[in-house]
Amino acid sequence: MLQRIDPQETQLVARDWLHVLNAYRKPQLTRSILELVVTGVPLIVLWVLAWLALSVSVWLTLLLSVPAAGFLVRLFLIQHDCGHGSFFRKRATNDWVGRVLGVLTLTPYDIWQRSHATHHATTGNLDERGIGDIITLTVTEYRDLSLLGRLQYRTYRHPLVLFGVGPAYQFVVAHRLPAGYWSNVKFWVSAMATNIGIAAFVLLMVWLIGAQAFFMVHLPIVLLASSIGVWLFYIQHQFEDAHWETTEDWNVHDAALHGSSHYDLPRALRWLTANIGIHHIHHLCARIPYYRLSDVLKDYPELSNVKRITLVESFQYARLQLWCTEQKRLISFGELSDK
Repeated sequence: MLQRIDPQETQLVARDWLHVLNAYRKPQLTRSILELVVTGVPLIVLWVLAWLALSVSVWLTLLLSVPAAGFLVRLFLIQHDCGHGSFFRKRATNDWVGRVLGVLTLTPYDIWQRSHATHHATTGNLDERGIGDIITLTVTEYRDLSLLGRLQYRTYRHPLVLFGVGPAYQFVVAHRLPAGYWSNVKFWVSAMATNIGIAAFVLLMVWLIGAQAFFMVHLPIVLLASSIGVWLFYIQHQFEDAHWETTEDWNVHDAALHGSSHYDLPRALRWLTANIGIHHIHHLCARIPYYRLSDVLKDYPELSNVKRITLVESFQYARLQLWCTEQKRLISFGELSDK
């Protein structure tokens, strides 16, 4: 019988939830393999259909690229679980499946695994920002910038850059080198091995169907998937009443539960995004396979309303750019000018 925690105490006992969540940690081999199949096969089918649609209309190809991008994001989220060691029981299986998937998602697995682990270990800590995060300045830090610095930050935080140009640059260009880990041989190997795998895949597809057809099909899928992925990562931590503290007041468990949103998506999108919207539970216990996160909310519905954000509500948070330490919330540039 799992321990029941009073929902009125949820804000106070984030650490105590770990005792409950540990019961959901064990992955199931058959389920994990099934998740790979029901993600990879539809992606392949949609990719082939998009290629065949080129002979009919490029617009039909672009239309098919939308669900294909969704399945590519889902494939990345399987890689994400592998990085946490939660998709398979054996570490080696997680790592090698993650590395292979990294070729398809354009993400060097070992480098991403390290930076993402840092993100989990420091999320919500104002003194430990910068690795695996979307850059977020406090009001004071922004005001201390030069005019050029403010312009650069405003440009970076503009939605067209943050969710358009930025994701494309990150996945297509930045991931090709071990940025931030220049002196680590292991991460150079990770980046170069991934690049070789990507090059082999591209050359094979160009040989099979031609360069023009390949890039007309694959590029829109990759660009759209990268934007979706960054949006999901953004909304999981960038919402009005997020949780940020300096080191002296920061607690990893409180930051996990209250600094990560429950992005309550419609059922179909929740499946397609591999339950990553149940992010507050994921951050509190990253070893839970994504296909068991919904079981947690089913068994403990009191957790459903912790930092809950709906799809409609989420779009308003794209305008939030600065952390106000006085109000303990994210605010927009417009609100700053009114202060």
